[in-house]
Amino acid sequence: MKAAIIVFPGSNCDRDVAVALEASLGHRPLMVWHRDTDLPDLDLIVVPGGFSYGDYLRCGAMAAHSPVLREVKARAEKGTRVLGICNGFQILTEAGLLPGVLMRNRDLRFICRDVHLRVETDATDFTRQYQAGQVVRFPIAHAEGNFFADAETVKAIEGNGQVAFRYCDADGAVTEATNPNGSLGNIAGIYNPGRTVLGLMPHPERLAEDLLGGSDGKTMFDSLVEALS
Repeated sequence: MKAAIIVFPGSNCDRDVAVALEASLGHRPLMVWHRDTDLPDLDLIVVPGGFSYGDYLRCGAMAAHSPVLREVKARAEKGTRVLGICNGFQILTEAGLLPGVLMRNRDLRFICRDVHLRVETDATDFTRQYQAGQVVRFPIAHAEGNFFADAETVKAIEGNGQVAFRYCDADGAVTEATNPNGSLGNIAGIYNPGRTVLGLMPHPERLAEDLLGGSDGKTMFDSLVEALS
C-alpha cells in the first residue's frame, strides 16, 4: 500500500498521522508539499488536521485551492481513497469532495477533549475492522466542527448511508447532550457516495497506540492497510 500525506503551511497533525500510518503500514508514508502538482501512484491520500493558511478567510477555503488539491480531486474521482481529518475534513468540503460545511461550534468555543463515537457502518475500507454500532473514543480539537447541510443534502447523506460516525455516549446512545458542537444529526464524519472519501472531525491518529491512552484510532489505519495492500 502506498500512502501520502498532504502538508500545508499551518498543518500541525501531519507528523502525527505519519507516525500512526507507519505503525500500521510498516514504512513511512510520503509527505507531499501543497505546491506540488504531481503525485506518484497512491492507494491513500491523507489531508491532515491543523490550521492550513492560519484558518484565514474560512477554515480550509484557501487550502482547497492549493495546486496539489487539483490532483487530489482527480485521484479521488478515479477511486483513490482520501481521508480528511479535522481541518482536512474542512478542506474536503471546501474542495467539493464532500457535501456540507463545517461551521463555528454551537457555543462559539474551541473544544479539545475526548469524545465517544458510534461507528455507523463497517462496510468501508476505513472501518472494516470495526463493527457497525461499535463505540470508540477519539479526541476532538476544533472551533469549527459544526456540520451543516441543507435538508435535501442531509436526507441524501442519511439515505445513502454516508454517515461514518456520530457523537454518542459510552453506551452508544446518540443524544443532544452528547453533541459537542451542534452538528446536525450528531454527525462527526461522512463519506462521499462511493465511500471512497472520508472526512471526520475527531482525530484517530491521536489515540493510535496505548502509550497515548488508547488505540481505537489504530483500527482505522489497520483497516486501510488490510483493504488496500
